[in-house]
Amino acid sequence: MALTLTLSISVSFPQVHLHSLKSKPKPTLSSFTSASSNSLAQISVGEDLPSNYGDWVPKPDPELRRRAGILLHPTSFRGPYGIGDLGDEAFRFIDWLHDSGCSLWQVLPLVPPGRKANEEGSPYSGQDANCGNTLLISLEQLVEDGLLEKHELPKPIDAERVNFSLVADLKDPLITKAAERLISSKGELKSQLENFRRDPNISSWLEDAAYFAAIDDSLNTFSWYNWPEPLRNRRLVALEEIYQQKQHFINVFIAQQFLFQRQWQKVRNYAQSKGIRIMGDMPIYVGYHSADVWANKNQFLLNRKGFPLLVSGVPPDAFSETGQLWGSPLYDWNAMEKEGYSWWIRRIRRAQNLYDEFRIDHFRGLAGFWAVPSEAKVAMVGKWKVGPGISFFDAIFRAVGRINIIAEDLGVITEDVVQLRKSIGAPGMAVLQFAFGGGADNPHLPHNHECNQVVYTGTHDNDTIEGWWETLNQEEKTNVSRYLSLTREGDMSWALIQTALASVAQTAIIPMQDVLGLGNSARMNIPATQFGNWGWRIASSVSFDSLEREAARLQEMLSMYGRL
Repeated sequence: MALTLTLSISVSFPQVHLHSLKSKPKPTLSSFTSASSNSLAQISVGEDLPSNYGDWVPKPDPELRRRAGILLHPTSFRGPYGIGDLGDEAFRFIDWLHDSGCSLWQVLPLVPPGRKANEEGSPYSGQDANCGNTLLISLEQLVEDGLLEKHELPKPIDAERVNFSLVADLKDPLITKAAERLISSKGELKSQLENFRRDPNISSWLEDAAYFAAIDDSLNTFSWYNWPEPLRNRRLVALEEIYQQKQHFINVFIAQQFLFQRQWQKVRNYAQSKGIRIMGDMPIYVGYHSADVWANKNQFLLNRKGFPLLVSGVPPDAFSETGQLWGSPLYDWNAMEKEGYSWWIRRIRRAQNLYDEFRIDHFRGLAGFWAVPSEAKVAMVGKWKVGPGISFFDAIFRAVGRINIIAEDLGVITEDVVQLRKSIGAPGMAVLQFAFGGGADNPHLPHNHECNQVVYTGTHDNDTIEGWWETLNQEEKTNVSRYLSLTREGDMSWALIQTALASVAQTAIIPMQDVLGLGNSARMNIPATQFGNWGWRIASSVSFDSLEREAARLQEMLSMYGRL
């Protein structure tokens, strides 16, 4: 019967795929009262119902629990060395989340920000898709582990924003020293390092990353494209020579990644103990100057010499009249499919190793992607090309089972993107700052939200609410005031926070800047700009202990809207 039903409805509905069986189950009366239904089936119409019939009430599905969380990248924590880290402040934040009733913490990609080509700390232009950002390693935690002496810690610096090159100069030598001491040590920590190094899910990407970093350190060229041919093309003899020359560097690199992993897992374990899930972020593309491309050239659209044929971007949008030229090499999806998407499967497994769930940035690129000739100066000369679509997710689900992903479906969203997202049961996104331009059919307006969705006041690419409101045109301000029934301009941050929490969307995410009511200077990123981004930090005068009032206000709203 099931086969007949599938065939009969396939004319008007999308075909059922393997992954549909792994999507979040939708609630039905039978799922609420399966035992009761079996009893009802034995009773004829008009007969008496059992005496406990009144107790057959629907049971809520825990998968559909309403929840709320905070978007805050660890670099934005307070701290004495110019950048937030995975030390005590991360644990205090988790305590604050717990006190506020939030059950979700969203972070930006934890990858090392690219240190070349002026990326200025962007976690979306990382130098490796799987490595951790070692600048997040807490020096105080290294002291607790016995890998640094307290007197070796640098003098605190007063930095309102992150200066990534300054932080690297300050922290890199000490993290290297700690890694060297770990390598030469004996005991439990050294055994953990060896186990980390032997883990096949780690070694599958870590070895390539270590060799890439070692060569990069030796040659110091702008791109691996400029490396000598034997290294560029990974000739075995050349790699063996690098290992002999840079064995110490490679061992230190691996030890540093272990130290990052160890500290992050402590933070994640503590979050889990407090009932907090961590949502990560996975950029769909990777940087050209990376181990990912160098070690997997056949997976990318490159010419015979290894230079990109086509690069990533998006057509003209609200952020740029000429489109956004991201410049990452595009995948050779046909080649990836022939290999069973093995590169992506490794990457997904790594994400599962770090996060409880994660957002796929630019999800629409899996349905159709914008391809720009590599020699182009602007993105608007690109073309749309067909993405891998459902075959990609079929392969992922077969390999790793069900995964909890959020589809970043902002920008130019066509019907194929919507169908792909819905077919895998992934929630999309709504952003309130986008809601008030246009008419009543604007998908970001709360009355158009869906249950299977994540609503934001704004994302890392948006201004803060206060900054947005300050520059909003009068027509949209009027729309906001009418929609929210505002009689006077008051605390716009909390008005929009309340609107997000009241949404039917299952998940609501609030940037920490909006909880703090901060203005434009606290904005994390301006898309299509290269400088001055990613540096925001919580002021040194603001501790999480001092934010009891904000926590109580959040908890009251979460209780009102069923998100506790």
